[in-house]
Amino acid sequence: MYAVIICRIEMSEANTTILQSSIFNFQSKQRGVKMKIAVIGAGAMGSLFGAMLAEADNEVWLYDVWQEHVDTINRDGLSIERDGNTRRVRLSATSYPDRIERAELTIIFVKSTQTRVAAQTALQVAGPEGSVMTLQNGMGNADCIAELIDPERILAGTTSHGATMLGAGRIRHAGIGPTTIGTWSTTEQGRRLAGRFADFFTEAGIVTEAVDDVRSVVWNKLLINIGINAITALSGIRNGQILDLEITRKLSRIAVEEAMTVARARGVAIREDAVDIVFHVAEATAVNRSSMGQDVDNHRQTEIAAINGFIVREAQELGIETPINFALTTLIQTLESHYE
Repeated sequence: MYAVIICRIEMSEANTTILQSSIFNFQSKQRGVKMKIAVIGAGAMGSLFGAMLAEADNEVWLYDVWQEHVDTINRDGLSIERDGNTRRVRLSATSYPDRIERAELTIIFVKSTQTRVAAQTALQVAGPEGSVMTLQNGMGNADCIAELIDPERILAGTTSHGATMLGAGRIRHAGIGPTTIGTWSTTEQGRRLAGRFADFFTEAGIVTEAVDDVRSVVWNKLLINIGINAITALSGIRNGQILDLEITRKLSRIAVEEAMTVARARGVAIREDAVDIVFHVAEATAVNRSSMGQDVDNHRQTEIAAINGFIVREAQELGIETPINFALTTLIQTLESHYE
């Protein structure tokens, strides 16, 4: 029999993290932890994935600079609301990346504006052998990570799960959907790695498919964001309200068609029914305010540079005109520059 008596009056987050790590490592050996996982960016989606993986008996660490969120999770666990029910998941969180010893898998969930810093943290957390996965919105994230980490170790993808941050230590699981991942390299070793993690995620309740051409998957997700995010952010409407007026439907359609032209010029295999898919997603998420809309509402920096702005930059290199995406990008950037 083992007895552990802990007397704690006041401890710093760093010391609390060390103590929790020691206790967790002891408990892990008793129950057989499957994998050590770090999640960089414990917003709604990062917290959700971290919690689901922790529930599958993995050692999960959430890393975030939001100290109140970190402290609440360490003290009370993460509270997850779904369909009127609430469950609480116990896992570790820290704002000190050096507290996380080498993780077998590091998942990046920060905004695209923070990818470069997150990649540096991932390099530290993953060590020389750990895999790094990005499930972020927008384009350019995997390429940015690959500047520091071998593409053989990088996985990229998209997810249709949805989550909303309700407060420190509290999220709402707003929707369930498939997750798709693939290697950022083109090697057989990379494909096997993607297949391994797809099976691993699926066993944890995150239904995941591994694909060979993940770039096309990321592009197709980009088209959805292009057709919804900036328009809703600028007009103050919810996703479904794009469909209410012909003028907003037309605006969305042209923005997506411009992006499709750029994708074809880059040799990317995209869905030819992309506009229909955008409208379907807008209808399915009708009551939602897009993430970019929420950023504008709260005077936060948006991911416009990695979405519509990415299309504008690619088009300029190719000599293609994308006036709608240029206008949407410029208007969002103008809003950001006048935040008070």
